[in-house]
Amino acid sequence: MPSQGPVENSLKGSLILADPSLKEPTFFQSVLLVTEHSSTGGAFGYILNRPLGRFVGELLSGNVLPRNQRERLANVPVFMGGPVSTEHLTFSALGWSDDDGKLQYSTHLSAAEALMYEMEGFHIRAFVGYSGWSEGQLEGELSQRAWITHVPEKSIIEVSNVDRLWKMLLRDLSPWHKLIADEPDDPGLN
Repeated sequence: MPSQGPVENSLKGSLILADPSLKEPTFFQSVLLVTEHSSTGGAFGYILNRPLGRFVGELLSGNVLPRNQRERLANVPVFMGGPVSTEHLTFSALGWSDDDGKLQYSTHLSAAEALMYEMEGFHIRAFVGYSGWSEGQLEGELSQRAWITHVPEKSIIEVSNVDRLWKMLLRDLSPWHKLIADEPDDPGLN
């Protein structure tokens, strides 16, 4: 069940959706998976709905990855994870536990580790950069209502959902959010 507003405990493993009023281009209509969060250590996460339209095989040559790893990861989609360290490419594994209805994930994976997760049935994504917040920064942004917290749903794993992910999750929050989600991106086209 989706929830709004800051959570007193760690947001690790939660989603945060950009509030409709957040117009900053990097995070406009973004959905982030918060992979690390503490009150003293800040937060860390990845934007799940910013595909770059590229695949690992296009970005990494045989000199970077052994041939067998490059061939097996060639069709992994690459996403903009956030504005920090955009010179780095990292792998993540996303899965869903039907037993407890929870998202399973592992980040900062090497190519070899990503392949092991893939063999276990996880969905692999590559990210350029990440999103990061210093101590208290994310909490401040949440109190200013820049973000809406949301419990992960199985639908976030599928790459085919990324173009409509923000609107899809926003619709679940309230009738007002559904109205906002269903507005055209360019009101002049209405």
